[in-house]
Amino acid sequence: MATLDKALEIAAKAHAGQTDRQGQPYILHPIRVMMGVQDEAARIVGILHDVVEDTAVTLDELRSEGFSAQVIESLKRVTHQDGQTYAQYVVQCKSDAVSRDVKLSDLRDNANLSRLRLQANSFDQDSARMHRYALSYQFLTDQISESDYLRLMGEFEK
Repeated sequence: MATLDKALEIAAKAHAGQTDRQGQPYILHPIRVMMGVQDEAARIVGILHDVVEDTAVTLDELRSEGFSAQVIESLKRVTHQDGQTYAQYVVQCKSDAVSRDVKLSDLRDNANLSRLRLQANSFDQDSARMHRYALSYQFLTDQISESDYLRLMGEFEK
């Protein structure tokens, strides 16, 4: 069975050379997401949560590395698929406790105001992203229903 150490190794290699919007090494984001969750499976999913979506690594490769069926299923849920709206993706994340916890940690890190650098040329995009994060957080924490979430996201994404 693959361990957190193996997940850290894979994530570091997969994200090598990538930087975030602030020019920082991208691997710091998955590390913060990992640190925002508690149990072993959630930490593994947290460190790997962007690997399949943003690198050449596949779920089949991770499965062959020995990660559990639970980890693979949770990773599949936190991977935003082509053709899927952001709202559909978040609903998918909520259907599994590990995926929900990892997505909440991801949202907290992405919405961290100390990391947000608003610039005049991207203010509308940044504002829209923060709105999407706030609605998603409210849905994942049961502050709004799925139907209200989908309606609000639909109105917002028009």
